[in-house]
Amino acid sequence: MKILILNGPNLNLLGRREPGVYGALTMEHCLEGLRERYPDIDIDYWQSNVEGELINKLQEVGFGGVDGVVLNAGAYTHTSVALHDCIRAIEVPVIEVHISNVHQREEFRHHSLISAACRGVICGFGLDSYRLGVEAVKEIKDNR
Repeated sequence: MKILILNGPNLNLLGRREPGVYGALTMEHCLEGLRERYPDIDIDYWQSNVEGELINKLQEVGFGGVDGVVLNAGAYTHTSVALHDCIRAIEVPVIEVHISNVHQREEFRHHSLISAACRGVICGFGLDSYRLGVEAVKEIKDNR
C-alpha cells in the first residue's frame, strides 16, 4: 500500500508557526512516527506553498499512483475551487485533514471548498489527524 501525505501552504513551518495552534512538533517528527507505526505502508510526503503544484501532484498520483491521499490543503481549503475540481477528477480517495479544529477558529475557516470532493474530513486532533487520515485510507482500501 502506498499513501501520499500532501501539505499545502505554510505547513512547512510546523513546529515554528503558531505553536499554540499547531503544536511544537515538526512534520518530519510526524512522518517518522507514521512510518514506524505503519512499516508495511509506503508513506510518501510532499508539500508546496503553490496551489498549481498541489494540483499537479494530485493529478500525477490520482490515477493509481497511490492508494489514497491524506491532504491538508491549508488555507487553500477555504479558497480553491481548482483543488475541489481536481479532487473530483482523480480516481484515488482523498481524505481532508486539519491539525486544528477549524470550526473553533476564525469564521472564514469554517467553510471548506474541498470537503464535498473528499471521501472524508478529519480535524482538530493535532498531528494525530494525519494518523487518522492514514487509517481512513487503509479502511477504504480494505473494503474495496
